[in-house]
Amino acid sequence: MTKQLPIYIFLLLSIGAKSQLTIPDILEKFNNKTVEYITVDEAINGDDFIFLDAREREEFEVSHLKNAVWVGYDDFEIDRVSQIAPDKKIPIVVYCSVGVRSEDVGEKLKLAGYTQIRNLYGGIFEWKNQGNPVYNTQNQPTDNVHPFSKYWGQLLTNADKVYNK
Repeated sequence: MTKQLPIYIFLLLSIGAKSQLTIPDILEKFNNKTVEYITVDEAINGDDFIFLDAREREEFEVSHLKNAVWVGYDDFEIDRVSQIAPDKKIPIVVYCSVGVRSEDVGEKLKLAGYTQIRNLYGGIFEWKNQGNPVYNTQNQPTDNVHPFSKYWGQLLTNADKVYNK
């Protein structure tokens, strides 16, 4: 029995190593690719986008992309978007923590007739992990990001994690 112990340890370590959480793995597992992705670089260097934050209000208040508009997820309402973007051809980038909730909101925008919707690949986590600025409610740069939960927070590597405002 003691001869088999190292094999069990090896198997447990191997399983643990393979279960490392990554943004590409999460997006592959949870998204249907129904909303075209846009990379952080493309979003920074591209058109004048309207950025919509599809996270919960508490997450948005800790930090968000500059000039982003909070639209929420659980309480998302298309009327909120219609007021800020009456032109349904305007380029919009939707983001959340990593890109899962924003795909859902992007689908709703497409159903409402919006034609230029993109989902920020990796969300605010990838944005911040690449060293780009985020802003607090006073529009001041901050290193704080609300990671939604400790599980998802594993994907945020370049920010101060704030779980409660």
